[in-house]
Amino acid sequence: MTTTEKQVPIFANLADNEAYLKEKIGIGTSFDLGIRKVYILKKEVHIYYCNGLCDTQYLIELLKQIVQINDRERQTAQAKQILENRLVHQQVSSVDNLNEAIDKLLSGLIVILLEGETTGFIVDVRSYPGRQPQEPDTEKVVRGARDGYVENIIVNTALTRRRIRDERLRFEIIQVGERSKTDVCIAYIKDVADPGLVELVKKEIQQIKIDGLTMGDKTIEEFLVKQGYNPYPLVRYTERPDVAATHLLEGHVIIMVDTSPSVIITPTTFFHHVQHAEEYRQNPAVGTFVRWVRFLGILASLFLLPLWVLFVLDPSLLPEKLSYIGPNKHTNIPVIVQIFIADFGIEFLRMAAIHTPTPLSTAMGLIAAVLIGQIAIDVGLFVPEVILYVAVAAIGSFATPSYELSIANKIARLALALAVAVFKVPGLVIGTTVYLIWLVRIRSLNTPYLWPFIPFDPAAFLQILVRRSVAGTTVRPSIVHPQNQQKQPT
Repeated sequence: MTTTEKQVPIFANLADNEAYLKEKIGIGTSFDLGIRKVYILKKEVHIYYCNGLCDTQYLIELLKQIVQINDRERQTAQAKQILENRLVHQQVSSVDNLNEAIDKLLSGLIVILLEGETTGFIVDVRSYPGRQPQEPDTEKVVRGARDGYVENIIVNTALTRRRIRDERLRFEIIQVGERSKTDVCIAYIKDVADPGLVELVKKEIQQIKIDGLTMGDKTIEEFLVKQGYNPYPLVRYTERPDVAATHLLEGHVIIMVDTSPSVIITPTTFFHHVQHAEEYRQNPAVGTFVRWVRFLGILASLFLLPLWVLFVLDPSLLPEKLSYIGPNKHTNIPVIVQIFIADFGIEFLRMAAIHTPTPLSTAMGLIAAVLIGQIAIDVGLFVPEVILYVAVAAIGSFATPSYELSIANKIARLALALAVAVFKVPGLVIGTTVYLIWLVRIRSLNTPYLWPFIPFDPAAFLQILVRRSVAGTTVRPSIVHPQNQQKQPT
């Protein structure tokens, strides 16, 4: 129902209700919308349902209970109360206007109307089609839980509450989309999350005006943080309930969107995107080592190619012991052009792998890596060093836990390499400076993007560098302004 649409009360005459629903949502025209008519205590009852979104077994059981009223009851005047008592389900509510009834019906609930009554009943017998929780492909761990979020918001809230059985955990639901009426859930812990942050998130979501959320949580993100053409992710996505639960306990707000298998974590900084659940499934020493290796890969994905281009263009910057770095043979194609071609080639392969059936994608990758790469070197299109350094930078991108961050780093890498190719040393220095200033200026829901590096917080920055034990981490991150700073009872 749109915000400007007039409320239409339920008519006492069931024929009027049926005519309105036929006109409004196509009862009798749309094959998936149905009506079942029965009589109880000499009164007609209409049961409206949506095939595919409701559980047929529940509906059959309800019909049995309703029909059996005629065998057990005789008080016609009490038909409404008797009917309500026979609705054997834990979620039964009343409704007094047809527009609200339509919203519920199209969400998979059933609507029951009784002749002569201006209020009806809503019974939640939803059973959405979907898959079972399984480990997300993009956030796999060696050890740890194998369940993951799915496209059903009810299942997702259950997976989260299973991990946090706190009476202060809240799931507030809002419908977004003038036509889609998509369920959007805001999750937070009442005495931990900053009330100002919760209200800000709710206000931004309630102000969304759009036909529908066909792209799910991504559409919510674009309205929430107003990212524009900034490639760097301002929210974090996760498909792991344990990761979402951890952030809830730290004071973050989680946004769940029905039909989306990932949830949004807000607010987040740059450093939220470079951590992975695997680090916390190993002991602190191993977790710290894994984290440092990952950081090294991320730095390589950003700065390895620009530095190599600089040494190629100005070999005098290299120490004598490293003089072998650079192309060992002459080529007619500028190195920077080779880098762009190779980088775009890897992007082509990534896109092709997504759209290729899994059994064929492995073979396609081998053909591209072995045949195309080698032939390109043999014909003089590339020098071998270009393939080497582009491949190392690509591996660093793949080691980045956040897919969105890895693509943003690739754009920044190519921009820095181009600046170095044009201006050499000043290009690297000025380009890197502009890049850092740009990141410093980014804010996600009033949160500095490079915290705790800028503004500098020594204790928090140390926790970024070193994976501390859970027992030694007693304070929640200050960046989310938690109401309760202590993680563990004192």
